[in-house]
Amino acid sequence: MAATQQSPDQARLSIYAPTVTTPSITRAGWSIYCAKTAILKSDEIDQTTERIKIPLPEMIFGNNHVIVRHDASGWEIGFNAVDALDRVDKHGNPDGGLVKVSYSEAWLKDKAKSEDGVHEVVKPFDWTYTTDYRGTCGPKTTVFEKTDDRIPLHKLRRPDPILFFEDIVLFEDELGDNGISMLSVKIRVMPDRLLLLCRFFLRVDDVVFRIRDSRVFIEFGDNEVLREYVVKQDTYANVKRKVPFTTRDFGLFLRDQNWVAEQLPTIEAVTEKAKLLPGHASSDVR
Repeated sequence: MAATQQSPDQARLSIYAPTVTTPSITRAGWSIYCAKTAILKSDEIDQTTERIKIPLPEMIFGNNHVIVRHDASGWEIGFNAVDALDRVDKHGNPDGGLVKVSYSEAWLKDKAKSEDGVHEVVKPFDWTYTTDYRGTCGPKTTVFEKTDDRIPLHKLRRPDPILFFEDIVLFEDELGDNGISMLSVKIRVMPDRLLLLCRFFLRVDDVVFRIRDSRVFIEFGDNEVLREYVVKQDTYANVKRKVPFTTRDFGLFLRDQNWVAEQLPTIEAVTEKAKLLPGHASSDVR
């Protein structure tokens, strides 16, 4: 049964059951579990659709996941497609109305009397799969609370060796050839810290670009976890105007998530902190 719609910072492990029991890497008392498998089979799609009550994206890697766990305390946060999709608006009203899609000029001429250039896509859920998913917390995970602290970017810019890196797609949909909706997770582990990025990326051609980033930062040796949630959005036209005029391939830039992210204004940004239980701080880094 699907979980009730909780606030994103209180979501608990409820729908998804991870299958990987051996960590990909363990560092300073923290274990990282990564699963990277094929798309769901037809029977798995049927079961998952029944659980979350909306049609699934074209490509859903429902058995993929990343879990970050503190071994001593059991504190953990994970990222998976099923829990992320459970947070998609199931009534098709994510921003006060459905995302609209521009249709061909010829099609518009036939419908000009009923609409003024743009038509709503009438579906009973948010067909862009926009999600405010910030991760799934385990039963022993302490609550995240808002903080003025920030992820220390200066530490992430250091040329530290990368002990482990993984890039995992959770779901992807081409929105009926109108663009792309994708959720993915990247994680890198360095000798003294780790950084995880869960990114929702949306491009609706001729309409909108939208990014929702959830970053998790852990400094080994500290007894806290920082999580940053950032929402960015702008119109397709505004972003396209920023593509270098000398380029011959606009699509090369518009498909580049990192380039697009740099062009979009920030709509919302929240940083939160969770502390490990007393006596369960991370072990010293060796």
